[in-house]
Amino acid sequence: MESTPRRAGAVPADRTERSTLTLHVNGAPRTLTLDHRTTVLDALREHLGLTGAKKGCDHGQCGACTVLIDGRRANSCLLLAVAHDGASITTVEGLADGDRPHPVQEAFLARDALQCGYCTPGQICSAIGAIAEVAAGHPSHVTRPGARPDTVRRSFGPEEIRERMSGNLCRCAAYVNIVAAIGDAAAGRAAERPEAGGPVRPRGGRQ
Repeated sequence: MESTPRRAGAVPADRTERSTLTLHVNGAPRTLTLDHRTTVLDALREHLGLTGAKKGCDHGQCGACTVLIDGRRANSCLLLAVAHDGASITTVEGLADGDRPHPVQEAFLARDALQCGYCTPGQICSAIGAIAEVAAGHPSHVTRPGARPDTVRRSFGPEEIRERMSGNLCRCAAYVNIVAAIGDAAAGRAAERPEAGGPVRPRGGRQ
């Protein structure tokens, strides 16, 4: 069988389909050689073993894959890794300060703001991004038109939280406690469980 002739000037496929890049993940540089079609999510999960960010819809609709890229929340399933060479990426695995969880993680535990836990890493990363957006005075769709940045910062109540978190879906419908946990974290409050006992632990194993 005759092979298909290659176009004049065409570059062999094995030289065009992979590139070497460096992602700064949770504070550490990670150099990878990846297929150009590899998403940031697959780079994290399949190549770096960081399985906190979940592959839910794989279409940017559920928010389970949310991570922080250069300090801003993003759906990692929609982003090509090669387009983020040099970017700083923070996943749920990199939020804790040593053995101390991030304040948003602590608030989620205290408020029992999870059930199966599948969406929780994305919810937490998105919440951190949303709190940062409010701190910077960025308005949302429900912010009063013409509101000043200081007004935005003071108005981060349940309505604002629900709007800003609307891209993160919870199949277990734990929204009431998620909103409360984000409100606690944003206000700098250490939420306390209403009943006696130790901290709530996430259910389930590796997903």
